[in-house]
Amino acid sequence: MTTVQEEVWEILRKLALSSEETERRMQETDRRMQETDLQMKETDRKLKEVTKAIGRLGNRLGEFVEEMVRPAVVRLFQQRGIAVHQVFRGAYAERDGDAMEIDLLVVNSVDVVLVEVKSELKADDVKEHISRLERFKKLFPQYAGFRVMGAVAGMVVAEETARFAYRQGLFVLAQSGDTVTIRNDADFQPVVW
Repeated sequence: MTTVQEEVWEILRKLALSSEETERRMQETDRRMQETDLQMKETDRKLKEVTKAIGRLGNRLGEFVEEMVRPAVVRLFQQRGIAVHQVFRGAYAERDGDAMEIDLLVVNSVDVVLVEVKSELKADDVKEHISRLERFKKLFPQYAGFRVMGAVAGMVVAEETARFAYRQGLFVLAQSGDTVTIRNDADFQPVVW
């Protein structure tokens, strides 16, 4: 063989080795990608389980807070001159493509108070509740002739959120020690919808 032929054979041998090495590396990369995909699927499954568990815990906490507030609303609203004949939990209505659920619906023969209950009350919760109040008579026409008022309640209510709700004309109920109180002062006049 001539030197040129030897050089060509050497180049071909190196290319074959390089091609084999490239193929081996590609197979190794593919194997690692499959392992990573399996790990990601397992992580996703575990994350979904944790998310469901947190959701169940959040729902239970919400139920706990509602059960703290429900018996207190009778006493608190009666102290404010609003008789309470009935308290409905989870009142739901659906009409004309719109729907709403009210955590606590406090009723007498002329007044209805819609109470939104949160473990931690935020300004967005207050805004959503005002939207509920504005749509209430459309979805619950049996209360069309009633004075409709709103209240928000929470285990944790930041002072800024309480002031915001107060300025919107809502009663603000919050935990105080081992009981629930109305944080509005005696001069407070609720907005009537």
